[in-house]
Amino acid sequence: MAQEIERKFLVKDDSFKRQAFKSTRIIQGYLSSVPERTVRVRIKGEKGYLTVKGIGNASGASRFEWEMEIPKEDAENLLKICEPGVIDKTRYLVKNGDLTFEVDEFYGENEGLVIAEIELKSEDQAFEKPAWLGREVTGDTRFYNSMLMKNPFKNWKDQL
Repeated sequence: MAQEIERKFLVKDDSFKRQAFKSTRIIQGYLSSVPERTVRVRIKGEKGYLTVKGIGNASGASRFEWEMEIPKEDAENLLKICEPGVIDKTRYLVKNGDLTFEVDEFYGENEGLVIAEIELKSEDQAFEKPAWLGREVTGDTRFYNSMLMKNPFKNWKDQL
């Protein structure tokens, strides 16, 4: 099983869109959203995916992840039996040196939330922080997609 190391940040403004080299609409739901093992169903563009993630480490930056492409029709059918709540977002890919930020702009009940994630080779790997990058929220479970499904941003955005 692969280990995912990523850091998450809030995004200050939409200037990242001018730097994006690709954007894709994503719809996803969860067959299981317990922190020890989330099982996600995702439609990303014209493809379907099934992803299993383990619980994060103490910092929240590292966890095990397994993902497999599945037929889009299977993903559509699995979404029908997911837990209540759907994540709807556009993902923008933004180059940052040798790395790429994945910037998610959320819709629906999570409207107004924009989060940037960067995958790293190690938790302490240095990287340049673009001007549009805001406060780090790595390890803050409120910003996990599986939690945004249960307690959407609209319910607590005024607490930031």
